[in-house]
Amino acid sequence: MQQNPEISLSIDIDGIKTNYHDLGEGRPVLMIHGSGPGVSGFVNWRLAMPELARSCRVIVPDMLGFGYSDRAPDGHYSAERWVAQAVGLLDALGITQTDIVGNSFGGALALMLAIQHPQRVRRLVLMGAAGVDFELTPGLDAVWGYTPSMDNMRAIMDIFAFDRSRITEDIVRSRYEASIQPGAQEAFSAMFPAPRQRWVAALASPEAAIRTIPHETLIVHGREDKVIPLSNSQRLCELIPRAQLHVYGRCGHWTQIEHAGRFARLVRDFLTE
Repeated sequence: MQQNPEISLSIDIDGIKTNYHDLGEGRPVLMIHGSGPGVSGFVNWRLAMPELARSCRVIVPDMLGFGYSDRAPDGHYSAERWVAQAVGLLDALGITQTDIVGNSFGGALALMLAIQHPQRVRRLVLMGAAGVDFELTPGLDAVWGYTPSMDNMRAIMDIFAFDRSRITEDIVRSRYEASIQPGAQEAFSAMFPAPRQRWVAALASPEAAIRTIPHETLIVHGREDKVIPLSNSQRLCELIPRAQLHVYGRCGHWTQIEHAGRFARLVRDFLTE
């Protein structure tokens, strides 16, 4: 029977069994996925992982409630728990300092980790990141409000991508099947229930705190992103003293997939220069 590529190593973090990938050698890079239905660390970063692993140690966890990590036993999810899980993973692996790449929801967590534990972070990459307050987009409302069906998953994938021809039936079916694995929808529906503007706020860090981030930061965004507005990344670039912003045209919320080669090379160059 063929091994599911999304499942790799397993480690206990404060009683939470965490599925994670660990590949390559060199300076560590922690990659935190987004919050779409059926997502996992591998699904989110599968195209960037091998490129970065050529020069770095790439660590890609499934966050609490996502992918093949445990669900929260009490059904409670929060940014604080996710950040604690990420720090706990670094502790368990003996990593004192890491680069972090965060996508969307993962970008918000990366920001929080950098603010709360600045000594644990060397450089920061934020891709299509939440993390500042903004008006909930119809796209994000649809993503967080997903209920399982092939049609609904196809609609979500269409929101993510600028070029809808990339959305094959295999991609839709794979993400749909992931979204209906045991406990997945129960966990997902518990994370961001309506009204959802409050969860945008819950993932936002205070702007005064963002201004104190000392790390060199690469910010990446798709110009046509319908999930997280480009203005988020423009604001983050204004706030973070050592930030640079790279915007991809003809690109939605899937920079790491729609511009996979360019994105991976950009991040690798930033982290290894």
